[in-house]
Amino acid sequence: MNDDDKSPEERIQELLRQLLSGDAGALAGLQGIPGIDPEQLAALSGMNIDPAMLGELMQQLQRAFSSSGEGFSWELTKTQALRIASEGGLSVSDEQRAELDAALNVAGLWLGEATTISELASDPIVASRAEWVEATLPVWAEVAEPVATSIADALTASLQEQLPEEMQGMAQGAGRMMRGLGGSLFATQLGFVVGQLSREVVSGGDVGIPLMPTGTAAVLPQNLADFGAGLEIPVDQIALFIAARELAHARLFRHAKWLRLHVISSITEFARGIQIDTDALEDLASRFDPSQPEELRAALESGALLPSRTEAQEATLARLESMLATIEGWVDVVTADATARLPKSDAIAEVVRRRRAAGGPAEQAFSSLVGLQLRPRRLREAAAMWRAITDAVGVEARDTLWDYPDLMPSSEDIDDPSRIIASLEARLRGDAPVADEIDDAIARLLAGEDERPREGDGGVEEPGAGADDTGDGGPDGPHPEPTV
Repeated sequence: MNDDDKSPEERIQELLRQLLSGDAGALAGLQGIPGIDPEQLAALSGMNIDPAMLGELMQQLQRAFSSSGEGFSWELTKTQALRIASEGGLSVSDEQRAELDAALNVAGLWLGEATTISELASDPIVASRAEWVEATLPVWAEVAEPVATSIADALTASLQEQLPEEMQGMAQGAGRMMRGLGGSLFATQLGFVVGQLSREVVSGGDVGIPLMPTGTAAVLPQNLADFGAGLEIPVDQIALFIAARELAHARLFRHAKWLRLHVISSITEFARGIQIDTDALEDLASRFDPSQPEELRAALESGALLPSRTEAQEATLARLESMLATIEGWVDVVTADATARLPKSDAIAEVVRRRRAAGGPAEQAFSSLVGLQLRPRRLREAAAMWRAITDAVGVEARDTLWDYPDLMPSSEDIDDPSRIIASLEARLRGDAPVADEIDDAIARLLAGEDERPREGDGGVEEPGAGADDTGDGGPDGPHPEPTV
């Protein structure tokens, strides 16, 4: 059968197989396939992308021919996410804004009794879904770009392997095109995920990581009703609880300015370790059936194209989970104290915990994008640690643990907070803090420097100090280094 006799579906099937397997001959197919319309493309995509969006995607793919291959454009992501966020034409009414503004003001006053961390410098936002997309997209792009790069690299490597030797001169130009192709496909998927999240999240910090700009708190009234559906809890109580939780989260990240970088860098460190499984990619392409897109959808959503985690990734993931649990445990305790006046606060808190324990709105996003499930599995243990610290030393001493990164509770402190409580109690009594290994190493280093003879002082040399510049303890000799 020649190309003219093939149906549109067969042509698309062949094109996708060639593209996914890195066949350079498929590149020409992007410049014009007769008889193909966006409706058919939408049917085979398996990603719930509307035909208009796919039309834009095909234009983006054609622009990939002239792509420089450096970086990625996230305009396609933004367009897709905003389209999904705006479905139904829902917007925030003046009444909703007024009600939530009042809830945020009251929650801010209550938080003043539950934490010594200061108020935000700017007013919290009552945001629409589209406004949430606009505000959070830069962070989504930052944490997702390492995976987009891995996908683009995998497509480029596969293409180079497929090219015959006499066509290797084309590799550089074709490689740039394939990077653009990979980036465009990934940007579309990211836009779909972010758009879906905009219809689920109830606040800026709902996903557990700092998506909003530092010092910005936001609540989405369009999604609050869905959050409270079936709970038989008054909406005004839910609004007050969510407002208090969001303000506590935003205050923490504004106060601990190092914390945002700490979290985001851990996520990107994990993502940079991902290498796409090109064998799985080619195997999927070889048996892909456009009439049954479920396998492609399942592969994208399950992370089947992502290899097993490396040891370095597992270690990063463990640190990240502990960090997120520590953050959310503090937020839980502060929110519980601030909303103690609400009759149903305990019930709302349990809904929030279960929602996060089940993965929350972020799990699908990160698992499909970067193979990373952000489940703070130790959230209850971390909250118990913060409660014990609060009961032992009070709110003010507890909140000083966020002043510097090295004061932040560790995973071991979550298991047993007695060490950190003893340290805080000693500080409150005015006792000298108990020295740890780092303190001892620094003390030895400083002592070694102080004991060196100064030029021309004629004094008696201290024990261990060399008489010349070549002795083991002399100025050029080895000295203890601090253990970090």
